[in-house]
Amino acid sequence: MLFVPLPFVNALLLALVFVMLRRSNDHATTRAFLLLIALCCLQSIVLGLRWGYQLDALRFVQPILAAVLPPLTYESFRSLRDRLKPGAMRLASVPLAAFVAVCLLLFAPQFIDSFLLFLVLAYALALAILARTGPDGLELARLDSAALANRAVWWAAACLLASAGFDLLILLDFERSGGSNAAMLVSNANIIGLLIIGLAALAAGKTQTLPDEDVEKSTPAPTDADAEIVSRIDTMMREKRLYRDENLNLSRLARSAGLRSRQVSQAINRVRGKNVSRYVNDFRINEVCRLLRQDNLTVTEAMFRSGFSTKSNFNREFLRATGMTPDAWRKSDDWHKRN
Repeated sequence: MLFVPLPFVNALLLALVFVMLRRSNDHATTRAFLLLIALCCLQSIVLGLRWGYQLDALRFVQPILAAVLPPLTYESFRSLRDRLKPGAMRLASVPLAAFVAVCLLLFAPQFIDSFLLFLVLAYALALAILARTGPDGLELARLDSAALANRAVWWAAACLLASAGFDLLILLDFERSGGSNAAMLVSNANIIGLLIIGLAALAAGKTQTLPDEDVEKSTPAPTDADAEIVSRIDTMMREKRLYRDENLNLSRLARSAGLRSRQVSQAINRVRGKNVSRYVNDFRINEVCRLLRQDNLTVTEAMFRSGFSTKSNFNREFLRATGMTPDAWRKSDDWHKRN
């Protein structure tokens, strides 16, 4: 009977995740996320071959792949923040980590575990710092899904921290029992972590939009003119209906206003008391309500016309803004019209 290790099943799931992201978002900016998912898939295959079929030669490959994962994870999610496309320069840390791992394996193998642990902890901290900026810090995430993208960054950071914890357990296991439980710890820890990182990459990658190539770099209005900035953006949203663009992000919104992203974010936070994602979604919800008063439109049609791209996010935002579901709101509105 053919033995199929669990990591192979995980690799199949990750391959499906790769295909889903590739089909849902064909922007060049998702390349780092696709590479991340592919790496997770490859690691799962290596785990299955080494621990499932006892291919001990792969013990030299596994640390190299493990060294590449933390920097690639960070660079992937950082691509939601930076305006620059992820190119050779911003991914330079990935081959550098692999090079250091190879050198340690050849000349100082006793330090490879410490190096991997340091990498995981350092990039977990970097991801946590990125996540702490909140949805507004992810300028290239679609505004209707920025909160989801921000949660995905937290998931990735948590996975790296959990991986560091398992690495410590494995080191302790080798010291106490000669590594008798290492295979179980490595396999279980990695397949769960790799799958969650892959799913986080899928969630974040689907929210990513194309960066603006010619973002204004001139000094805009002074930062103490928050009310004027918000008034200008309010007018733009009403007159140009920018919220109807499902790929609208903070960078594009700021560019349309001739302002810097940080100015727009800070002004809306101070004047409206909400982040940019919720600010734009409120315009979209108002548009949905207006459209739902037209009997010939379905809820789904109204949702897409208003700029929402996913049903789950739309339902959550509509419930937050109105306190009821779209169908319940429409029935309530019809009742008020008749009475």
